[in-house]
Amino acid sequence: MSAATQPAGQPLLEVIDLAAWYGAAQILFQVDVEVRRGEVVALMGRNGAGKSTTLKAIMGLLDKYKGTMSFMGRDISTADPHDVASHGLGYVPEDRRIFTDLTVLENLEVGRQAARQWPDGSPAPLWSAERLFKLFPNLGEMPNRPGGSMSGGEQQMLTVARTLMGNPFLVLLDEPSEGVAPVIVEQMAHMIQELKAQGVSILLSEQNMHFAELVSDRAYVLEKGQIRFKGTMAELAAAEDVRRAYLSV
Repeated sequence: MSAATQPAGQPLLEVIDLAAWYGAAQILFQVDVEVRRGEVVALMGRNGAGKSTTLKAIMGLLDKYKGTMSFMGRDISTADPHDVASHGLGYVPEDRRIFTDLTVLENLEVGRQAARQWPDGSPAPLWSAERLFKLFPNLGEMPNRPGGSMSGGEQQMLTVARTLMGNPFLVLLDEPSEGVAPVIVEQMAHMIQELKAQGVSILLSEQNMHFAELVSDRAYVLEKGQIRFKGTMAELAAAEDVRRAYLSV
């Protein structure tokens, strides 16, 4: 679904004038982002541009930030992370953070939350271990393997799957293609496309242009904590000057 055909109405996630600091250093400056239902939005930029900081601020994981943030029409600007998650906003951190002593199935069970409904009363996507094993066949082959004995790519899959057990309306996905084998990157792209088909929205932190093009409807480009571009993925792909200035290594 392209940005032009997104449902009208209030965005699922709306971020306005977000600023954030680590200590005395300001990292984000008046960042505005929105994600609508069934949409995959890429938050792009080089390392250090502020992508992960933006996701952490949305989840309430920073000590110092300000701005207006709403999710599902609810103000989450000062909400605690567990409150944000309880309302159906999932978060997959870049550093995975699985429970290494627990098995795949046990990790999934930790993430379980109750079924959800959209405001119009229709059911939101409902995930079970069995359904996730179809989405991630690698995990289905090792349900009793401890998380600590899995490869980095498998751990990345497990982190995503555990987040989906919370039946989120929207997932904040931080650098899913970073540091994993190409075959895992392909599976991640397929996974994101499948989530979108199921109606799950995604805000994707990413610096891999090819990967973002495969899965995203729209993009924001961050540089030094400021939004330098916003538009459709097709517009970004055509904007060689933007990509050269803010995305090339």
